[in-house]
Amino acid sequence: MERFTIDESGYTGFDLLNKEQRFQGASATSITDEAASELIREHFPRLKAPELKYQSLARRPGNREHLFNLQRDVLSQWKCITYVCDKRFLLSLMFMDYAVEPFYYERGFDFYEDGQNYSLASLLYRAGPSLFGKAQFDALMASFQRAINKKSLEALNDLVSTVRQMKWQELPEALGPLAYASPECLGAISTPELTTDAAFVVLLSLISRMEVMADGAYRVEHDKSKNLLNYHRLLRQFIEHNNQIEFKETKITSLKFPLKLSEVTQKDSKLSPAVQVADVLIGAAVEASKSLVGGSKSTVETESLMDLYSDDQIIHLFPSLDFKEQKEFRRGTQAGELVDYFAKHFGG
Repeated sequence: MERFTIDESGYTGFDLLNKEQRFQGASATSITDEAASELIREHFPRLKAPELKYQSLARRPGNREHLFNLQRDVLSQWKCITYVCDKRFLLSLMFMDYAVEPFYYERGFDFYEDGQNYSLASLLYRAGPSLFGKAQFDALMASFQRAINKKSLEALNDLVSTVRQMKWQELPEALGPLAYASPECLGAISTPELTTDAAFVVLLSLISRMEVMADGAYRVEHDKSKNLLNYHRLLRQFIEHNNQIEFKETKITSLKFPLKLSEVTQKDSKLSPAVQVADVLIGAAVEASKSLVGGSKSTVETESLMDLYSDDQIIHLFPSLDFKEQKEFRRGTQAGELVDYFAKHFGG
C-alpha cells in the first residue's frame, strides 16, 4: 500500500495570534525510508545528529545549499504536497464563517458564492488595522478567538462590546452582524466543540491533494510528537467516515468521501528518514513564508526555493486583494455546504 509521511510546523493549538509562530503548515511526501535515508547520506554525509531537523541545520549557513539540494531532489522525484497558512488570516476567515455568514444565511444570501467570504476576510485582514486602529483591530481578533474557545456569556458579551466600541460602520458588511448582536452569529460561535485549532484546516488541504496523488488506497505515517496528536485523531475520524459525498472547494480542488486514505500510524521520527524529509520540506516552507512578509532575517533564497515547487505541490492560504482573480478561482465553490457538513459530522 502506498504511504505518505507527514510532518508539521508552527502548531500552537487554539492560539492563532501567537506572535512567535505566525505561520502553520504541514508537508506530505511518498518517499520511502530507504530512498530518504540515501538522500540524507548523500547531502549530509557528516551528519552526527540522531535525525535530520530543519531548524537545527538551517542555523548554519554552510548547510543551506545542502538543504536546498535535498528539497530539489525530493520535489523532482517524489509525490509531495506542502500547505502553509497565515494563522491570523485563517482567524479572519473563521470570523467570516461564524461571526458574519450566519447573519446573511438567515436572510437568504449565499455568503460563500464565488469566494465572497475569502475576499471580505482579505479586506478585513489588510484594511482592518488602518480602518479601526491596530490596537482595536488586534483586540477584536483576540476577543473573537477567546469567544470561540470559551463560549461563556462573558466572552460573547465582551466580543459584542469590543465591536461596538470600534468604528464598525467603516466596514459594516463584516462587523455589522456583531454590532447588532446577531443571535445567529452568537449561536454559531457558541457551537459545542468548535475551536480555532487549525489542524483540521491543514489536514483537509493535505488530504485533498493526497487523494488525487494516490493511485489507490494509501496510508499516512507521522511523528509521535505531542503536536501531532490532534492530527492523528482527525485522520482517524476521516478514515472512519463512510458517507458517499463530494464537495467542490475551488476551481481545481474537490473532496470526496469515503477517502482512499485507509490507515494512519505513528513512528518516532528518529526511526523514519521519510518523516525527517517531510520536516525539511515544511520547515523551509514556513521560513520562506516569514521571509516573504519581512518577518525573518533568514538568508534563504525564497524565490529559488519556491521555484522548486510545481503548482500542484504547494497550497498557501494568504490574503489576496485581487478580488477578480479570487472570484474566478472560487467560482461555483461549495464552501458553505462543506462548512455545514463538517460542523455536523466532525464537531465543527
